[in-house]
Amino acid sequence: MSDAPKPILNLDDVAFMEMGHGETFAAKLGQIGQRIGSTGVGCMLIVVEPGKRAFPFHNHHNIHEMFVILEGEGTYRVGGTEYPVRAGDVLAAPAGGPETAHQIINTGSTTLKYLGISDRPDTEVVEYPDSGKFGVVSRFDWSNPEAGGIRFVGRKGESLDYWDGEDG
Repeated sequence: MSDAPKPILNLDDVAFMEMGHGETFAAKLGQIGQRIGSTGVGCMLIVVEPGKRAFPFHNHHNIHEMFVILEGEGTYRVGGTEYPVRAGDVLAAPAGGPETAHQIINTGSTTLKYLGISDRPDTEVVEYPDSGKFGVVSRFDWSNPEAGGIRFVGRKGESLDYWDGEDG
């Protein structure tokens, strides 16, 4: 018998992990891509209750994302513009600078469910314009953080000198 994952998963069978922070951020996240054996394209089911959002406003330097709204309605914040979204809408979030920063907010009165689909580069830089942070990830396995790789979140200005700690 093969250990390869079954290449199909019904959305009713997605296993969720809860994530949140403070009064603003709360969501259920369900991995799909890895569970069906996808290696180059990621897919996640995200469930957000009214008044909440899953992630901070952010932009990716390398990752290209798309979102498909399955249920509910909300607001899609992109750069300096906000768009109303509802079931059936498909949203683009290309890689780029702060002008491509994005966030989905459940501004409706019912649960918002959407698919997040993206490519999966080994190395990524993410900026968070609202808080002035950035994150760097390279060869980091979110499902097994002990496996190694690099994950760093910081702010500009906290950088070390290039030669710091080097003999010479």
